[in-house]
Amino acid sequence: MSNAVQQHTINGNYQGGLRTSLTHNKSNVTIVTDAPTDNNGKGESFSPTDLIASALVGCILTVAAIRAAENNFDLGSPTFTIDKIMQIDPRKVKEIRVEINFNSNFTDLQKRIIERAAKTCPVAISLHESINQKIDFVYPN
Repeated sequence: MSNAVQQHTINGNYQGGLRTSLTHNKSNVTIVTDAPTDNNGKGESFSPTDLIASALVGCILTVAAIRAAENNFDLGSPTFTIDKIMQIDPRKVKEIRVEINFNSNFTDLQKRIIERAAKTCPVAISLHESINQKIDFVYPN
């Protein structure tokens, strides 16, 4: 048996009151989740399902930036909005709507690279197929 110590990616604890604390071990960054007000919580922080929607956009833009760099162009500084739609019974994420607004002009090929990265990022392909992912890309005129 090895003497190596298992290094977990994230450690955390349940704080009570429908709240958890999660610490990313490599960076030592901590986030708190709170149940939303429509599910008995205070809604004072991201809910776990908010993190799912946020993870999708973070993954899309990270992978798109990697692909852009590999193809010798810069993604710029896009902004985005996220809407997470919940289903009631059973309670689950039904749809994630994302609008990504780019402030840079891209060729048609560059747009295809960006949009392919969005559809194939690890979070997008890990989400259950029952979750509708509606991703809108808005480019400057």
